[in-house]
Amino acid sequence: MPRFTFTPLALLALLALLATPQWAAAQRPLRVPTGAVDTRSSRGRPTIHYTLRVDSADLSRFSVEMRLRHMRDTFRLAMSAHPEYDDRYWRFVEDLSATSDSGAASVSPVDSALWRVTTRGGEVVVRYTVHLPPDEGPPRASWRPFLSPTGGLTGGPHAFMYVVGASAAPSHVTLDLPRGWIVATGLAPTSDSRTFYAPSTDVLVDSPMLVGHLRDWRFAVGGVPHRIVYWPRPDATPFDTAAFVGALARLTKEAIALFGRAPYREFTFLMQDGAYAGLEHANSVTLGAPSADIAASPVDLFNDAAHEFLHTWNLVWIRPAERGGVTYRQAGRTRGLWFSEGLTMYYADLLLRRARLPTNDSTRLSHLERLLGRYHGSPGNSRVSPEVSSLAENGGSITALGDYTPSVHLQGEVIGTLLDFRIREATAGRHTMDDVMRTMMARVGGTRGFGGADVERAFRDVCGCDLGPFFRAHIRAARPIDFPRELARAGLRMSLTRIPAVNEQGEPVPDLRLFAEERDGDPRLRLRLTNPASLWGRAGLHTGDLIASFNGAPIRTTADFRTTMRALRIGDTARIVIARQDVPRTVTVVVTGYARPAVRIAEMISVTPLQRLVREGWLAAAMPQASAP
Repeated sequence: MPRFTFTPLALLALLALLATPQWAAAQRPLRVPTGAVDTRSSRGRPTIHYTLRVDSADLSRFSVEMRLRHMRDTFRLAMSAHPEYDDRYWRFVEDLSATSDSGAASVSPVDSALWRVTTRGGEVVVRYTVHLPPDEGPPRASWRPFLSPTGGLTGGPHAFMYVVGASAAPSHVTLDLPRGWIVATGLAPTSDSRTFYAPSTDVLVDSPMLVGHLRDWRFAVGGVPHRIVYWPRPDATPFDTAAFVGALARLTKEAIALFGRAPYREFTFLMQDGAYAGLEHANSVTLGAPSADIAASPVDLFNDAAHEFLHTWNLVWIRPAERGGVTYRQAGRTRGLWFSEGLTMYYADLLLRRARLPTNDSTRLSHLERLLGRYHGSPGNSRVSPEVSSLAENGGSITALGDYTPSVHLQGEVIGTLLDFRIREATAGRHTMDDVMRTMMARVGGTRGFGGADVERAFRDVCGCDLGPFFRAHIRAARPIDFPRELARAGLRMSLTRIPAVNEQGEPVPDLRLFAEERDGDPRLRLRLTNPASLWGRAGLHTGDLIASFNGAPIRTTADFRTTMRALRIGDTARIVIARQDVPRTVTVVVTGYARPAVRIAEMISVTPLQRLVREGWLAAAMPQASAP
């Protein structure tokens, strides 16, 4: 996230089945596509065979057929909701029907994402179509399904209904695709190149499928196979594929070295031209990888790749306790995202440096300067605790934090840095944040979700010191952090000033710190402030205000709002019509510039041996950690 995630209950299912002959066989091509299902049929457990069809003559939709065996006379079907990115694809389900070989069958809606199927038993066939919504791009979010004449993304929660109460049921998926299209997915292959196996619903919905005319590269780290699959647009910009694959291989190697092992038997990078951002999964990742960016400057892509790939460990494998189990309702709000997201941000930057890949900041010190500048630039970071920020991140009310918009990613990365300093100081450099991540992996990875006490205990045991006061003051509560004191532990000093915000040409820029968004399926746009001291806050606007028009033009979409805001210049007058508690109001704003915080960090000249040890160890942590191949 930004950033998106999936439940590691899928991983629990994998672990449970790993020791069984059926699962061992499923990791190798099966003799027949239905082999794994047949081995379970005698138990009378529900089994499902999906067929997903893409018609090259109509790329606005795809159809799904479910063949279900060993079902009760009445059962429920649902479409799962992702804990972060619930795109609510139940809205686009059409032509839903059911038939049975034993007689009539019917389907009736129960809730928005839930249906009841009534039948007389026997094999039941459910059919439906998913009509893809209008393209949001360009660019397009990399996790959302799409179809084009040369390929697309499908599968996962956007495509497959599941049987409520039978998420442990195994299934097969057969893809009926246009001629020449190939498939890349984290699902297990069978002897039929178009059929794949999922041991549970969790695995099924956590395994999207990239299909089409794909480019394919492979490498191995420690004997574990990795695959990079790339869907290029027809007008793709050529790029150095050897350098690109080599970069991802080095990143993968450093990530595995950090945690000590890979939590998967194989891994697939599902990369798409013309898209942005990414989403992590148990043994794959979807990533937007514009070919022009790869050719010119892949820094942002490598940042996204590092972040989403690290989530394989920290968020999927090491998951918050609230994240677990497939569900059709938005769920999974947790106080632990500051750790899952923030520490992943911390290591995304660090592992890029260890892998000798380009970063946005030339040094760790300059990176820390930028972090602290952004931290101080949004007062919500110091006014709202990281745990409360975590709770508000996904599915919370837009007004829950008032006019403050803290970043749980930023809060967590800053806290991770300061705690790394404390660990190095308390242990005279013998232990670091790396040991915390390995401890969390050993204690809760893949077995159960963690809570706040688990995180604090891991830090305490690695540090050998009492970090309780820090956690109570700066993680559970929002007491101001004494940054000069914390940075001094590493022999660093900080200066904070405010300077006019300017563009690359040194010209003052307008205060555009106002956003609009939709929430919970409500198509109406609501304003979001990031700073109540911005000119928009001083004018009387508040987070949650409904926006009707801007300078006389109706605002119907977030794209409309962004376009209007970007056109503003210093000195312009903006007239915004809002509604608050159903009462319309016009707010007039004269656009001005604004000041932003500028942070400078330098090494202290006079330091103790311990301060020098902490500082030098922290800087040296950016050196490669993985052994040479």
